[in-house]
Amino acid sequence: MVKTILMFVAAYLLGSIPSGVWIGKKMYGKDIREFGSGNSGTTNTFRVLGFKAGVMVLLADVLKGTVAGMLPYLLHSDLNPMVVGLGAIIGHTFPIFAQFKGGKAVATSAGVLLAYNSPFFIFSVSLFLIILYFSRMVSFSSMLALLIITPSSLMTHDWILTTIAGILTIFIIIRHKENIKRIRLGTESKVPFGYGYKKSKKDSQ
Repeated sequence: MVKTILMFVAAYLLGSIPSGVWIGKKMYGKDIREFGSGNSGTTNTFRVLGFKAGVMVLLADVLKGTVAGMLPYLLHSDLNPMVVGLGAIIGHTFPIFAQFKGGKAVATSAGVLLAYNSPFFIFSVSLFLIILYFSRMVSFSSMLALLIITPSSLMTHDWILTTIAGILTIFIIIRHKENIKRIRLGTESKVPFGYGYKKSKKDSQ
């Protein structure tokens, strides 16, 4: 019991590391929560600080989930890694190191899945990228991918994975409520690539 609590606390603290906030402040002198969507996650980092910073935050956020998911393996515990990984997901969303104002936990959730089931992780990321290519909206791609991933996880015959995937789908859709409003209004930000994207003169300069 004590080991379980310690693992969950450790996972929460890992998830609480505000990668976007720290990288923005230390390397760019900006608090990304004051720009763009006001979110501290990967997508807003790409939007506000650019490609290099976005990649660093993406890798850091995925790594947080992966390390958290590996804790049961490292500590020789029988506790399901997905359950421990929930600590990192909660930490990323409500980080103690950033006034409990965090991101939407998509990248960190992917990191937990990577530690737990790498083939299904590859399937999930591939699905997300395909949807992103055609929609050009990260928020829409995240939500639709999860809506497909949850029933698809039934093929793994792993009820814990399916249950947690279902919980995360509901949670992440709720976290994207403002994005859903913008999608309906046709004002949601789109990535500068993918189907139908035309490079402008400004982009080529």
